[in-house]
Amino acid sequence: MSIDQPEVTAAEELHPEIEGLLQQMGAEPIPSFESLSPEGSREFVSAMFPSADEPEPVGDVMQLEIGEAGVPVRVYVPEETEAPYPTFVYLHGGGWVFGDLDSHDATCRALTNASGRMVVSVDYRLAPEHKFPTPLEDCYTALEWLFDDAIAMQVDTDSVAVGGDSAGGNLAAAVSLLARDRDGPSIERQVLIYPVTNHTFDTRSYEENAEGYLLTKGAMEWFWDHYLETGIDGKNPYASPMLARDLSDLPPATVITCGFDPLRDEGVAYASRLEEAGVPVSHRNYDDAIHGIAQMLVDPMDLSRARDLIDDVAADL
Repeated sequence: MSIDQPEVTAAEELHPEIEGLLQQMGAEPIPSFESLSPEGSREFVSAMFPSADEPEPVGDVMQLEIGEAGVPVRVYVPEETEAPYPTFVYLHGGGWVFGDLDSHDATCRALTNASGRMVVSVDYRLAPEHKFPTPLEDCYTALEWLFDDAIAMQVDTDSVAVGGDSAGGNLAAAVSLLARDRDGPSIERQVLIYPVTNHTFDTRSYEENAEGYLLTKGAMEWFWDHYLETGIDGKNPYASPMLARDLSDLPPATVITCGFDPLRDEGVAYASRLEEAGVPVSHRNYDDAIHGIAQMLVDPMDLSRARDLIDDVAADL
């Protein structure tokens, strides 16, 4: 399925904070993901996004293992919200290859406080050791577990949202499809932060933003190659939600895109298809921002655009 070229574009200039960050990062050679092994990419990203010296406090934090595979989850309990808690299942980004509970700890803490929801971060198994659909099934297992153990976890099952950034946005969209198709748990909202929605690289934003804005076209090709067993899997709508024939009866969606992001146009196109299918959509395009800002909440990467994103997502939740 080709993507119609949307009207959403990048700003004339990057946000000054982001421009300064890219200049700072460009002062020293940075290896491309495609030049690294999966393990090397994990080590590199872990060093790029350090943990906060003093994490933003929340009401409580619990770490559990769920399902037959023992998938780790980290649960952030809000300070001022009373149980049963409205809940947000968060699926981290990282091209399905890297990322974990620690990489998105600051993001989940900020979302907990801004939204007043309990946030459940899922440490799904990573590619290439665990290819599609294993990471997706881990995420769906986490959703089912929340509903099965709702009383013990003090979950308000009438108010459970699912979301994530980048590859996590892809997984959140696919979990929403699975829940509909399997007559599974009822999801209140899907939050897709600069999501991957299609195994294709031919959009205008891929051409405009192929290099120079942190996420590159080459990196996305590398991520997909590690995630999929074969290219045929890229035609599966649970890998490429954009290819689903029917997007009706899905949860209302928040879709966030960034102007200087190779994934911008496929995110916009997915939002458009959801609207055409009758799904309420709140779409925001940060035209002066780059991919990855949801993680940029810790010095020296504490960006005002990242705080804007957290506030906008919290407002929709």
